Amino acid sequence: MPSDRQEKPQPEQGSETPLEFLASNCKLVIIALFAFGFVFENFMIPSSSMAGTLLVGDHVVADRSTFAPPAAWARFMPYREVKRGDIVVFYKPTEEPNGEHLTLVKRVVGIPGDRLHLRGGIVYLNGVAQQEPHAAKPPYRNYDAYRDDFPAIPPADSLNVTAQWAVQLPNVTQSGDLIVPPGSYFVMGDNRGISLDSRYWGLVPRANILGRPMFVYWSFPAPDGVLDSDSTAETASFALHEIVHFFDQTRWRRTLHPVE
Repeated sequence: MPSDRQEKPQPEQGSETPLEFLASNCKLVIIALFAFGFVFENFMIPSSSMAGTLLVGDHVVADRSTFAPPAAWARFMPYREVKRGDIVVFYKPTEEPNGEHLTLVKRVVGIPGDRLHLRGGIVYLNGVAQQEPHAAKPPYRNYDAYRDDFPAIPPADSLNVTAQWAVQLPNVTQSGDLIVPPGSYFVMGDNRGISLDSRYWGLVPRANILGRPMFVYWSFPAPDGVLDSDSTAETASFALHEIVHFFDQTRWRRTLHPVE
């Protein structure tokens, strides 16, 4: 005789309860917060000093863990020392007039112990001329003795060479070479003709290096300098331009483009 009792429906095998679903998503949120708080950080490229490798308007994800001081509790992280040729994100070693330390992206040209100089815009490292296919050499018609035959005596009317570096430069120069001291790095932009780099404001202390850019996650063309403008009106105007032209002007081909 059929029973009047109705059996309670059993949950399908393999399905999650609401509590299990919430718990699994909390784990993902915690992992994501850890990753973006301690491992990754995003940066934006505001100038053409790295043109050829990074464009104005590139937004990049940087790995903060590789060059971080090794931690005993995270031996699984891929720590290593900074090498020549690495592109690095770092704090500019000199302060701006407002007391701010800018975050910059350049390529490491010299590591501790290296002897280097430039002749005609060509880098000579430990006496050997470097083949640098990524670096745009300055055209001869725009020859600049300080920039292209570095190290040299800074011109008295130079607005780009900091006073601190002008005083320090002779102390790290010997027989026409700059000698990179321990714990410091000599960096340059790939667009050598316009890059303001270690030639102008000095060596980058190891402690200032934050990480290395990994890939471009979004790229939108912008005029040189507008992305770090101090003008609120200019910044707001360009932000509106990005919204209006997000789909038709985004450089989609650069999405996930590796930085190397």
